[in-house]
Amino acid sequence: MNHEPRTDMASNARKRPTALITGASAGIGAELAKVFAAHDHDVVLVARRRDALEALAGTLEGKHGITATVIVDDLGDPEAPERIFAAVRDARIDIDVLVNNAGFGLGGEFSETPIEREITMVQVNVTALMHLTKLFIAPMLKRRAGYVLNVASTAAFFPGPLQSVYYASKAFVLSFSQAVAEELAPSGISVTCLCPGPTETEFARVAGMKSVRLPNLDVADAGDVAEFGYRAMLAGWRVAVPGARNKLVVQAQRFVPRRLIARAMRRMQRGRL
Repeated sequence: MNHEPRTDMASNARKRPTALITGASAGIGAELAKVFAAHDHDVVLVARRRDALEALAGTLEGKHGITATVIVDDLGDPEAPERIFAAVRDARIDIDVLVNNAGFGLGGEFSETPIEREITMVQVNVTALMHLTKLFIAPMLKRRAGYVLNVASTAAFFPGPLQSVYYASKAFVLSFSQAVAEELAPSGISVTCLCPGPTETEFARVAGMKSVRLPNLDVADAGDVAEFGYRAMLAGWRVAVPGARNKLVVQAQRFVPRRLIARAMRRMQRGRL
């Protein structure tokens, strides 16, 4: 397969802040692109689906008068972050906001799920996020300004039987974000980890699950989650959990033994498969 990115690099003559958003073709990523464009940011949209990206780019440019750049690439390829960084550099686009949103899940018993799919999941959810952050904070450090918004999940706070690798990948994103936020605090670069609960997206279909819903938790609108994440990022929050019930559940888990949490999570997850 040819993994060379195909790019539509438009002029960046009018200097607005620019946000690069991975996983921008649908779900929370597409909604984040809409939020940034509505708040007068140029956007660089990254995902695998050219048609969806180009349609979104055209809509955002027409509605908000911003510049939307499309980069088609697959973060499941370990070389993709370097290609994306090079494409942006060659187009002379300064990235003021890096949004690491791309990610996917997989449901089922770990002993039975395909290891190839899980290795790709770790590449997308963990390695590519880390790699892109490493690449894009370097120019931010030179400017002593910038934002990183990493999209994790409330799954980051729990062990996740029947989605073991996905939950573990989001735990990495949360821990990594908090650590790098502390390292970069003196530099003027802010790092925020957005941890939404169940959200109406393509997640369940891609993960091979019947539903994204969990007991006692509402399913959020992706647009509301995106707006919350944008405002949390501007406010400099290091961890942002949208929704009162989600906040309560995340806080309550600190007082329950992990083994009991794992058992309860297994029961809840079983109904989604």
